[in-house]
Amino acid sequence: MSATDKHWNFYPPAPESFLKSSHEHPVLLQVLFNRGLRDGQTLASFLQAEDAVQENPFRLTDMHTAVSRIVRAIEAREIICVYGDFDADGVTATVLMTTALQRAGALVGAYIPNRVDEGYGLNVEALRSIASKGAKLLVTVDCGIRSVMEVAEAAELGMEVVLTDHHTIGADLPPALAVVNPRRDARKGKFQHLAGVGVAYRLAQAVLRVVSQQSWSRLSVEEAAAEEQSLLDLVAIGTVADLMPLQGENRSLVRRGLSELRRGKRVGLYALMETASVSLDGIDSTAISFRIAPRINAAGRLASAKMAYDLLRSDEYGTAYDMAVDLERLNQRRQALTTEANAVAARELSGLDPAAAPILIVASDEFQSGIVGLAAGKLSEQFYRPAVVLEKGEEVCRGSARSIAEFDIIAALDQVSPLLERHGGHSRAAGFTVRTEQLPELREALAAIAAQELGPLEDLRPTLYIDGELTVDQIDWALQGQLARMEPVGQKNEPALFLCRQCRVRSMRQVGSGKHLKMVIDGHDHSPVLDAIGFGLGNRAADLQVGGLIDIVFHLEVNEWQGRRSLQLNLQDLRSSAN
Repeated sequence: MSATDKHWNFYPPAPESFLKSSHEHPVLLQVLFNRGLRDGQTLASFLQAEDAVQENPFRLTDMHTAVSRIVRAIEAREIICVYGDFDADGVTATVLMTTALQRAGALVGAYIPNRVDEGYGLNVEALRSIASKGAKLLVTVDCGIRSVMEVAEAAELGMEVVLTDHHTIGADLPPALAVVNPRRDARKGKFQHLAGVGVAYRLAQAVLRVVSQQSWSRLSVEEAAAEEQSLLDLVAIGTVADLMPLQGENRSLVRRGLSELRRGKRVGLYALMETASVSLDGIDSTAISFRIAPRINAAGRLASAKMAYDLLRSDEYGTAYDMAVDLERLNQRRQALTTEANAVAARELSGLDPAAAPILIVASDEFQSGIVGLAAGKLSEQFYRPAVVLEKGEEVCRGSARSIAEFDIIAALDQVSPLLERHGGHSRAAGFTVRTEQLPELREALAAIAAQELGPLEDLRPTLYIDGELTVDQIDWALQGQLARMEPVGQKNEPALFLCRQCRVRSMRQVGSGKHLKMVIDGHDHSPVLDAIGFGLGNRAADLQVGGLIDIVFHLEVNEWQGRRSLQLNLQDLRSSAN
């Protein structure tokens, strides 16, 4: 599949009455109309960066029960264990919850399972170990919603469970004392796609507020409010890393979390940003996605997520910097292993026409379980198909799936759940464990489901949703300043995407070992000259010529290099203007 296979779809023009109802820049208004902001009050709230909600954490189902039990444990000096997940969302949620509970006066520790030895979610051996250390209350973050048997086992071990999660709910709720998951509130019209760390933050907020009102507490109301604010940097990282929609509540949380990140007060994060070459004033959602989150994830993928947890909890700079350097080395190893895994996947698919397959399923004993999700993501992106990659063991396979907009992978795994040992995730990303002997049947079942749901494959290809058309003369710093008001951008608040026709190629070259395309373009003899970069479009250079005219689809961004700031077009696709 090549970039020329992409659909170019255009949003319809906003009504003239809408464009005339505001004094805002018409291009910005069109983009925001496309994002669903279609009345004056909503538009003003978005642009003025007002909080999207009056924060009331108690509106989530079971929140009162959860907070009451945690506050009782704090007062009684019971041991609390926070049980998290090993990805960036889970690690930040675990750090957030342990930090907040400790600040509230709790005796609290953390447990994050090993990806390879234990896999995703609660496991009985870990619960037995936690109970043996005297824990009376287990608080899960970013996991547990499908751990029905394990939660029941925790009760048998003498632990009550407060479960917080945001993943899809299965047929039965675990028998926890409280289950705080925004998906339970969907039927009430209150559902927000909070990340695991977002749900953890709401619980932490509620606990801090209640504890600060207790006569026995040493935490004042003002200190509780300051603690709430200080936790937002973790919320921003986990929310962006887990690809949550940046609308409404999430946008408010991430926007304020980015402000907290720029203060550089969390020592471990500051050290991590240093080793990742991210400046305090340069931190944004893109830096989280491509610089911060991969390094946090590298710990759980290749070693132990406890490395990342310890770094984010560290308050001594020298120690934190050494841990950040270790994490950087792990991330470099992760990059090398991902390249190797992609080569293995390509070899396993040799002889198969991906365009004729409704789902790509690759299994090999050469894969590492911490890398299979990255390999699946690469396959799904490259061929625009749902993809499953499995580390094949003698008895058990650990798999990770990535999907496309047209196919709900967690729903598909739910249908084949009798074949699986465990599974969980979202519509676009999921993980599971399957016995090796069941793998042939699983392949057949998933292929049948994908074939039925996706239908004819000939026209199945990615779509670019274009916000509007610009001329080269319209692309300037003033427009960039207007579009910057959309920040933070991400899922469901995507950066604006524009089409510019008949751009002249003034120069071009392949960079990044030929993978990427670097260009200089203009519109006519007296138009501005603009730099453009097309990541992954290096193979298109053979179809272009200097002086030729092309139509381009791009995001407008700012490139910073050696202290110089310039406008840059981030190319998403291009075509000859003659087509």
